[in-house]
Amino acid sequence: MNYKIQSLREKMKLMGIDGLIITNPINIFYMVGTKVEGIFLVTDRENVLITDARYIEEVNKSITIGDQIIVYDITNISDEDYLAFFAECSKIGIEENHITYAKYQTYVRKFRLKEAVETNNIIENMRMIKDEGEIAKIRRACEITDNCFRHLTEYIKIGMSEKEIALEIEKYFIDNGADGVAFETIVASGENSSKPHAVPTDRKIEQGDVIVIDFGAKYKGYCSDMTRTIFVGEVEESIKNLYNFILGCQERATNKIKDNAEGKLIAKSLESEFNARNQSMLHALGHGVGIDVHEFPIISEKACFTLKENMVVTNEPGIYIPGRFGIRIEDTILVNKMSCEVLTKSNKKLIVI
Repeated sequence: MNYKIQSLREKMKLMGIDGLIITNPINIFYMVGTKVEGIFLVTDRENVLITDARYIEEVNKSITIGDQIIVYDITNISDEDYLAFFAECSKIGIEENHITYAKYQTYVRKFRLKEAVETNNIIENMRMIKDEGEIAKIRRACEITDNCFRHLTEYIKIGMSEKEIALEIEKYFIDNGADGVAFETIVASGENSSKPHAVPTDRKIEQGDVIVIDFGAKYKGYCSDMTRTIFVGEVEESIKNLYNFILGCQERATNKIKDNAEGKLIAKSLESEFNARNQSMLHALGHGVGIDVHEFPIISEKACFTLKENMVVTNEPGIYIPGRFGIRIEDTILVNKMSCEVLTKSNKKLIVI
């Protein structure tokens, strides 16, 4: 049986759940290995994927006999079939953070659910630990992102708009083997760079600008996430000092990332350094990366996650001066037993183009 399904069944047993309705398409992709719309059922007897004609051919091609997944075309399922799926199950888990109340009521009626319970992110917690295949895909996504950054340092010129640069990033990814962008690219120049989640605009690059570029490729369903801050023509000494301070903080935080490290303590240590300069973090220090670009674990003073070997996380300290500029440096990082590996390897020394 598919090892992810086997592991899921073991976790369900510990929770006293003998059936599960998976509705989140990201989690379905994780469990069955192909992108498909529909629902995935884990019952006491079988694993059932219910989809429609748009996906049947691709699903049948990608799912192997060893996966032990039965595929149903939704148009061929009778009311009796729905009643039979969970006939012997007493407690059914649902993805409470994804399913709507209206859809939940539909499933209660269709499957005649005896008892439906929350599963507390059972699959999201599984997704935190990556296997070799997942790590290889994330590593390749990071390589494409690194190569794109080298291209950008030669491509960006005064007079280009933020939108032009964002479009070039997407084009580069697609032309170089990626699925596309892992998330909406941030290209923020000048005063726009003070907004952590800025959206690319028609603003044109000017002499003396700070440019924050937060971007990542998606490769075979898996993401990378990297931010670099670069400068146009010249850099004020005070901004240069602030950049080097953030870089030093990021490097010290990276050195603490390893198996069994407490994310909360890493974030708290960096926050103390920021506070000593009368600054504070406006966002979490980091997050997990995988099928989603933002997933568990969260590295923040407000979140309690212990880092484990083969997690993939970001480390992204930033300081933002409203109306003036912002600086953020971010890497995608693989957690190892005694240390970590930075997967995004682009230059972080101060770059002036």
